[in-house]
Order: sequence, then C-alpha cells, then structure tokens
Amino acid sequence: MRLRAALTVLTAAAAAVLTQTGSASAGVADTPSPAIVGGGDATQTYSFMASLQSTAGAHRCGASLISSTWLVTAAHCVQGASPSGYQVRVGSTNRTSGGTVARTTRFVIHPSYSGTGDMALIQIGTAVSQTPVPLSASSPVPGTPTRLTGWGQTCPIRGCGGAPIILKQLDTSILSDSSCSSRGLFSSSTELCVNVPSGQGACYGDSGGPALVGTTGSWRLVGATSRGTSSTCGASPTVYTDVVAYRSWIRTVTGVPV
Repeated sequence: MRLRAALTVLTAAAAAVLTQTGSASAGVADTPSPAIVGGGDATQTYSFMASLQSTAGAHRCGASLISSTWLVTAAHCVQGASPSGYQVRVGSTNRTSGGTVARTTRFVIHPSYSGTGDMALIQIGTAVSQTPVPLSASSPVPGTPTRLTGWGQTCPIRGCGGAPIILKQLDTSILSDSSCSSRGLFSSSTELCVNVPSGQGACYGDSGGPALVGTTGSWRLVGATSRGTSSTCGASPTVYTDVVAYRSWIRTVTGVPV
C-alpha cells in the first residue's frame, strides 16, 4: 500500500470481472488488499455489514446497508466498474455463506470525488430484509470510541495475505484532524482521522466498510474506509470518509430519510 493508497482488494476473479465490464481507475483496480490488522473475529452479526464482491464471490470491498435497497461504500471501490459484474452479501459474518445475496444495479459516485470525497452509493435490485444502520446525528469528535469492521488483510504488508472468511472487528478511536492532515491529502470537512492503536487498524480489503459509534443493538454509521497514510497498515492513522457530512447528498440520491 503506497502513501494514501486505497484499501481495496482485487483478487484474480475480481480482476476478470473488471476486464469484462470495464476498467477501474489507475491505482485502484491493480491494488491487492488486506483485512483489519490486529482485529479479532466479529463478536456479533452486524445486520447491515456487506461484502461487495464479484458475481463469482470474490471479495472486493466492504459496504453498509442504509435501507432495504441502498448501501454506502467508498467511491474508489466502484469507480470504472459495471454493476452488472457485482453482488453484495449482506448480514453475515462469513463472506462466503449466510445472509442475503443481491445483485447490484447501480453505482453512484459523489461528483466531488478526486482523492478526497471518497463516497459512493450502491443500489441493489432486490430489497433485503436485514436491518439497515442509521447514520449518526453528528460527526464524531476526537476521542470518540469507534468500532471498525471488515474483511481486509490481517497482515500489514501489501499482498501478504488474502481476505479472511470471517469478518473482523477492532475497537479504536477518532483522532484530531491534524494527525492525518500532517501526512498528506486530507479534508477536515468531509473526512475522519482514525487511530491505529498498537499497530492495529484497517488494511487492504477494508475499503468502503464502516466506522461505527454506539453499542450492540444501537450502532450508528459515521465513516467509510477510504485510505491509509503509510505503506504499512497500522503504521499510521487511517482516513475514513465522514458519511455524516454527505447526509444531504445521500437523501437526494436515494430518497432515504437518513
């Protein structure tokens, strides 16, 4: 993972799909990805957690269900890709079984995406029964406890391993904006800086997945994994898109009263 590299997974199967349906942007489609480094197996089922994957089942990114037919993810996860080549598995801690599988029908990338503004929406063709995650009423302040979930690599070096089968989780916290802005491109109005305690944090394959606040049974969505600030996962803070900052745009596109 290069500095500010997207934390996207691309397996051989996913690469084949992109070849058939359109190329992703440079630096994204050819970026292999890890799961949460230093995290443990998920201790509960997150009804809203989704794996964005090829129709052959190869994991690409995470996503969060916000209504029965719409999900939030990162723009770089879907840029240049055709929805006809993808599906989501929603509501399972196992990315290969359980939950509900639905084909994707539409990818909507935020018009300001250019490194920052890493926000996109996924529409699925069949409504699912899983409970969506509500957006937080406000963006989290520094020090706010935050839970991350994802199927990214569990080792810190790019290409050192594949996506785990079982969902991982990690409890961490929000840092001050300066902790990320001092390391490169960062938007304090639309992004969150997330701590990597003791070398633990998001990694390749966690892109698009959620940062959550709250507790079991009352989780609220605050972020979507965007990119790292180091070539080694867990070596420096992770940048998350501030989903709350895009509430108005999400409402306009989806009609969902988030």
